[in-house]
Amino acid sequence: MDKKEFARRRKRLMDMVNHGGIAIQPTAPERIRNRDIYYPFRPDSDFFYLTGFPEPEAVLVLVPDRPQGECVLFCREKNAEAETWHGTRHGLEGACELYGADDAFPISDMDDILPGLLENRGRIYYTMGRYQDFDQRLVGWLNQISNKSRAGVHAPDQFNSLAHYVHEMRLYKSREEIKTMRRSAQIASAGHRRAMQICQPGLYEYQIEAELLHSFVQQGARSPAYPCIVGGGANSCILHYTENNDLLRDGDLLLVDAGAELENYASDVSRTYPVNGRFTPEQRAIYEIVLEAQFAAIAAVRPGNSWNDPHEAAVEVITKGLVDVGILKGRWRTMLRDEAYRPYYMHRTSHWLGMDVHDVGEYKVGDEWRMFEPGMVTTVEPGLYLSPALKGLAKRWWNIGIRIEDDVLVTADGHEVLSAGAPKTVEDIEMTMRQAGRA
Repeated sequence: MDKKEFARRRKRLMDMVNHGGIAIQPTAPERIRNRDIYYPFRPDSDFFYLTGFPEPEAVLVLVPDRPQGECVLFCREKNAEAETWHGTRHGLEGACELYGADDAFPISDMDDILPGLLENRGRIYYTMGRYQDFDQRLVGWLNQISNKSRAGVHAPDQFNSLAHYVHEMRLYKSREEIKTMRRSAQIASAGHRRAMQICQPGLYEYQIEAELLHSFVQQGARSPAYPCIVGGGANSCILHYTENNDLLRDGDLLLVDAGAELENYASDVSRTYPVNGRFTPEQRAIYEIVLEAQFAAIAAVRPGNSWNDPHEAAVEVITKGLVDVGILKGRWRTMLRDEAYRPYYMHRTSHWLGMDVHDVGEYKVGDEWRMFEPGMVTTVEPGLYLSPALKGLAKRWWNIGIRIEDDVLVTADGHEVLSAGAPKTVEDIEMTMRQAGRA
């Protein structure tokens, strides 16, 4: 994204922090994977949202009305030896020239410089509890300043959660963010289509996962947005199954939940299809219930509706469907009131989507469900999970786990399904698999 995009975000945040306030946002720490090997680094989402700065060991400080510059970035200095081993660093010059900082200081000097930026500020905006080591350093700096009270220096006496302000900003996606998320969803959709095309009995779940990851990386998304869920047969009834090591068997369904991460923005797409390319009558009956529920839920994503409306639309269709096929016994309205669907559908229909796959943003304002507004992005993911462990469930329904999930942007006059490129009707799925010679 253009550095002007990040500058606009910082300006908007500083307008809220205003004169007398100071905002501090560290990036995420590096994490050890084993011994001296680190996990691939990913910046803290709030930090990256405000800076676009990709390196570890960095802290953003926003000081409205500071004469020498309002945006201060602490980061690593250039270091030829370290860069020989681990790659190029942007350094202090790059922090200013490439990322728009007004001032940049070595991260190693933060203990000397940051307390001075805190002095005589009335309010501090910082998210406590996310990084405990940094919390302790901040408390130490504040105590250090408080000890100067006889010299007329005071520490901030109001503490505000920075996350409250940044997360409200992140809930509404800009034009540039939507462009990136649309591309991320397209990459995920293409990966799902490719997985359908290669799926057949005798493969292992991890081979489908490998095809997804290959497709994502080949299209420019260097990482999945979360560990891929590739569950065949009984594993399709485990919501967050990630072992992905079982054999795919003729006659089973395969549930695949996989999204790509592009420029730190996630997609989140689920598709379910028969391993052999042909739905059985029982599989098709349950699949059509979930698909109808998803269509009803997506139709409810529009300005003026509440975030809960898609869920209510989905559970109504699911309850009717379960009564129609005989899994639930009784009047569907009574079943709906009693939430009789919950043993078969136990999760919500949606969650916010953005830089995090389960993205930030409140779902209620006060005690009321939040209303959809243009620029919000939500998933829509109804499902049914018919495990043999469910009491009284007829054997013909066993091991039918189905989830259908798309990424949906709220627009001015309705919605846009960002992940529409992944086949999801019975006819489209079977045709996609048949054309690949798998059915």
